[in-house]
Amino acid sequence: MKDLIRKFAVSSEEVLIEGGRAVSKPYRTSVVAAVIRNPWAGRGFVEDLQPEIMSIAPELGAKMVPRLLEAIGGAEAVEAYGKAAVVGVSGEVEHASALIHTLRFGNALREAVKGVSYLNFTNKRAGPGTSIDVPLTHINTLGKRSHFLTASIVIPDAPGADELVIAIGAATSGRPHARIGDRYEDMKAMGVDQTNTKVPA
Repeated sequence: MKDLIRKFAVSSEEVLIEGGRAVSKPYRTSVVAAVIRNPWAGRGFVEDLQPEIMSIAPELGAKMVPRLLEAIGGAEAVEAYGKAAVVGVSGEVEHASALIHTLRFGNALREAVKGVSYLNFTNKRAGPGTSIDVPLTHINTLGKRSHFLTASIVIPDAPGADELVIAIGAATSGRPHARIGDRYEDMKAMGVDQTNTKVPA
């Protein structure tokens, strides 16, 4: 595993004024990204991705989550989270998806912050310097629109053609001055069945 990781990148932002008005509590987002060699690069079409998923994903989550919690101010500070992956141009989007769409990766963050919601995600193929956008949702209440957020990071030299960038992000609150209501309010007003709102783990 150690031979796969080229570097970690961390980006944090703390917003004090939004819309010309001071926020009641500083709004902080953090992203941690790992730049790793794509273990499937140069091997042609690999039918079974599971061996690499099993050997890489759990350790990657274990290395990234402590870095994210340090950047964001501790597990108790996290109200929203998400994940993202970008594969370099020599790889498949499936390679990016493989390492983040497994409970062996996502559970490391979910359990650390005592969340129950699935981690929202993006996965794409792109070259170095692409904007890596990590969509965030509330750790316990998926319909809480105040926590529909995006945290971003740019790494000028990644991903290389044979690399992957795996990212996780978190926020300490919802959007400053959030005022558009929750999804469940719309559902109630529209007479939509609120019991049929299950989402995949």
